[in-house]
Amino acid sequence: MEVKKKNRNEVFRYICKHGTVSNPDISYELKMSLPTATQITKELIEQGLVEEKGELQSTGGRRAKALSAAVNVRLAVGLDITKNHITLVLTNIVGEILKYERICQSYVPEDVYYQKVNEELESFLDEGNVERDKILGVGISFPGIVNLDRELITYSHVLGVEAIPFASISRFLSYPCFFLNDANAGAYAEGFQEEGAEPFFYLSLSNTVGGAFFGRNELMQGKNFRCGEVGHMTVAAGGESCYCGKKGCLDAYCAAWHLSEAVGGKLEQFFERLDQEETAAIKIWDTYTDYLAMAVNNIHMVLDCDIVLGGYVGSCMGTHLQDIWDKVFERNTFEEKDVFVRVCNYKVAAAALGAALKVVESFVRRI
Repeated sequence: MEVKKKNRNEVFRYICKHGTVSNPDISYELKMSLPTATQITKELIEQGLVEEKGELQSTGGRRAKALSAAVNVRLAVGLDITKNHITLVLTNIVGEILKYERICQSYVPEDVYYQKVNEELESFLDEGNVERDKILGVGISFPGIVNLDRELITYSHVLGVEAIPFASISRFLSYPCFFLNDANAGAYAEGFQEEGAEPFFYLSLSNTVGGAFFGRNELMQGKNFRCGEVGHMTVAAGGESCYCGKKGCLDAYCAAWHLSEAVGGKLEQFFERLDQEETAAIKIWDTYTDYLAMAVNNIHMVLDCDIVLGGYVGSCMGTHLQDIWDKVFERNTFEEKDVFVRVCNYKVAAAALGAALKVVESFVRRI
């Protein structure tokens, strides 16, 4: 039974990844017999997870049936909670963003806040005419330490809360809930489509700084679910104060608000001024990238993997990535020809999407 389940899971993942395929394709690529592949796809069709889409072009013999995943038969919602906003994403089982919304809503650790979240979620689904029975669950991205073993948000410095049981949040929602740290969620979105990809470290540069290590299609969580908390590694002994109460943390130098507040507006405005080569913007960026390059090089020295720059800054920096790479290259002890720093693929709502994809993955594993 376990072998059969494993084979069915692999077949479904293959169909989801490749769009339209045939049973001979599946048999060849997954190295299983054609009768086995055919039986598995028949079962998936009966479950409503795979559809026949006519026939593929003939290569000389009988035309093979074209098979595709019924991508919208199941849906997942991602909910990203931050200090000042709620972000909602609706996705299908292949990770396509079907609907997205960002709502201004200040966090307060009270029931009324979670009631408001539920109202916004239901309104979001109503606007999209979403059939509720299709929803697999809600993935919740939270800016704090998310302990999956204890089912507890142990603490969130940025929100000023600690020891929040998952159940105290999920009881306000009508769907199964899955919890994930925000940086982990961003990394999960980045790695979801890259099956078998090399390990990478995701450095989230939003209004708080976080990180996550992704490898072998899994997140590395750490003993206390704190793996990747680079926002609180020291980059300047006795330096600027951090919201965590310590001094010299990376967050105190590389949080996105350091750039956006410098222009009294949005982060995009800062990069517009940087593109225009305004002296003040160049000076701020130079200082920012000094500390960021130090952090990137340190992470690379420890993990020896690619670094993906995500969050608000990673999404906006564009060609200015070269400025960071130049400084990292100067610091690097080894002669590495390949660039190991890149910007994220998902520029919008990465944490919400990653949380939703965690729900999808939980479903796919049970197929």
